[in-house]
Amino acid sequence: MKNTKSPLGATVYVTKDGLERLKEELHHLTSVERPAISKMIAEARDKGDLSENAEYDAAKEAQGLLELKISKKEEEISNAKLIDESKLDNSKVLILSKVKIKNVKNGATMTYTLVPENDADLKTGKISINSPISKGLLGKVVGDKVDIQVPSGSMQFEIVEIGR
Repeated sequence: MKNTKSPLGATVYVTKDGLERLKEELHHLTSVERPAISKMIAEARDKGDLSENAEYDAAKEAQGLLELKISKKEEEISNAKLIDESKLDNSKVLILSKVKIKNVKNGATMTYTLVPENDADLKTGKISINSPISKGLLGKVVGDKVDIQVPSGSMQFEIVEIGR
């Protein structure tokens, strides 16, 4: 599970797939994990004295943590704002832009799609809108050269292509 790292109550921008994934995660938490913990509590309760029952205490703590996860997931979903790709400008780098960039120093090219935090997956070329590279590219147009601060230092990239 990827954390969106947004404060409670803050708008979370999501794609249609991202929203479906959030709903699936919530469904799993409420329909699979919640009943499993309830069963663990019932089994521990059946073993006798609750004041000295470590199993019961552990199950109750797990239940509290699960309920916190569920409430955070519900909050995320209620504050989710679906991104309408049809209204995004292709002339500059925005969220959901597929950007081909060239490392000015060594000529290597890379293509990334800038996505909401919860859709990020580097293996498929999807980087978080909150990453240093994304932040450096936002608002730029084809031909722009940008210096981006990465962990290994500053790198200069040229924007070669922007698409969807």
